[in-house]
Amino acid sequence: MRALRRWLDDTAGGLPATFWYLWAGLLINRAGAFAMLFLSLYLTDARGASEALAGTVVGAYGLGGAGGVLLGGVLADRWGRRATLLAAHLVTAGLMVALAFSRHLLVIAALAALVGVAHSMPSPAFVAAIVDVVPERRRARAFNLQFWAFNLGMAVASLLAGLLAEASFLALFLVDGAATLVAALVIAWKVPETLARVRVGRAAGAAPAAGHRERAARRRGRPRPPGLHTALTDRTFLTFVGLTFVLAVLTMQTSTIMPLAMRTDGLRPSAYGAVVALGGVLIVVGQLFVPRLIERHRKHHVLAVSTVLLAAGFAVLAVADDLAVYLAAAVVWTVGQMLAAPPNAQINADLAPPELRARYQSVFYLAFPAASFVAPTLGGVSLQYLGDGHWLVVGGLGLLAAGCHLLTGPSRDRRVAALRAAHTRAHLRPATPARAPAPAR
Repeated sequence: MRALRRWLDDTAGGLPATFWYLWAGLLINRAGAFAMLFLSLYLTDARGASEALAGTVVGAYGLGGAGGVLLGGVLADRWGRRATLLAAHLVTAGLMVALAFSRHLLVIAALAALVGVAHSMPSPAFVAAIVDVVPERRRARAFNLQFWAFNLGMAVASLLAGLLAEASFLALFLVDGAATLVAALVIAWKVPETLARVRVGRAAGAAPAAGHRERAARRRGRPRPPGLHTALTDRTFLTFVGLTFVLAVLTMQTSTIMPLAMRTDGLRPSAYGAVVALGGVLIVVGQLFVPRLIERHRKHHVLAVSTVLLAAGFAVLAVADDLAVYLAAAVVWTVGQMLAAPPNAQINADLAPPELRARYQSVFYLAFPAASFVAPTLGGVSLQYLGDGHWLVVGGLGLLAAGCHLLTGPSRDRRVAALRAAHTRAHLRPATPARAPAPAR
């Protein structure tokens, strides 16, 4: 019993109540976000759309997602985290009701693009709020729990989506909207605005958000207010985002290219379902043990090891021809995903100036819609012309990314240390005393 209590404390202890309400909102949101999983099936079966048209509409949803993460980041830093989360959830709930009763394909396409925007807006605000309220020494466990909740919610969503789609597409959209509304109510009831803490720190003398770039611009006589351009010109941060993009491209092989490879190997769709289900079960069962496993290791070392595991797992598919090999490979790459999640999120948070926390998150999250486009587009061409050699290319890409983590990790650590030192100095700097009046003559 004592060992269990120690494990629970290491895994979930010391986190503020606001985090748990954010976590609950995320879990409810993900568990209820299942309508778009069956959008293409809904369009072809219920609305008579061709497969090409259905793909175009789903692509509009993805395009909206790319714009949504940027919009969500800007609004979360301007309006506030809570306001952005509430607006996105309420708009999503309304759009789901509209989709449930829409019949014209052009209207459905427009609504799908708007849902993509609204679905993606909360991501930067969620993470920025977590960073706002969770002390730095406990952020690794907070991000680990966030990743776990996301995957648990997706597993529940996949199960519910299948049941509801068989019963009624109308119910699919309406229940999705209802779940989103419940998440909004939890946030409205229990989550305070956390941006105020950042603004208080800035008013007390926090370091300038734009760093040396803003100061250099002022010296040239062209002051530039901090904004998205700061994140988009931050080389250290963009290098890390690029490596995250590679990680996302590797991870998305399971949902884009692997089903085609398994079909070529003569395996049935149920075999693909078994491989995906195994990964989900491993994450739900094992993710809570990850923080204690990696806490004594440097983050870029953990990311290098995790990326090597992803590379090895996918490279094995070059010789896979039966389900057992696919399942064994899935264990390897899933362990890599599990190890990568906490340090990846924590580095992303550490590299962001407090005043631009959500904007940095929005640029970071662009890696995922970009990967969702690149992985199937280039992957399909690679599989067609290289066959099983495609998996060796994927493995080589992963090994290259692992080497880049080892090379760039120390400079990231120095950058984070400099940001922390500047933030500490700013808060320790005494306020400028008021000048005493001159004595009377």
